[in-house]
Amino acid sequence: MMDFMNLMNKVKEAQAKIKETQAELVHLRAEGEAGAGMVKVVVNGQRKVLDIDIDGSLVNEKDKDMMKDLIVGATNKALENIDLKIKEKMSSATAGMMPNIPGMDFGNMV
Repeated sequence: MMDFMNLMNKVKEAQAKIKETQAELVHLRAEGEAGAGMVKVVVNGQRKVLDIDIDGSLVNEKDKDMMKDLIVGATNKALENIDLKIKEKMSSATAGMMPNIPGMDFGNMV
């Protein structure tokens, strides 16, 4: 019974730490780029686009479709990059707090 209580306390600790870490995700930043850096997108850990930088050479009506494709590519890359940072942050927040339970990945709790 004591082991179960200890486990429940660890779960509560992990939940509190996860909640605290989720609040800190707003400060994480990741950048994605496309077209050899011609388009860059910056996102935060809450998966919000913060900035888009478009090289001046792309601002031309005939290049509009290409520019849209590059923005989509850069945004998707930035979101992939932030997902990796989120997983790292969440995993480090719960490191050593919980036993290794197969199938239980606290790094994905966002």
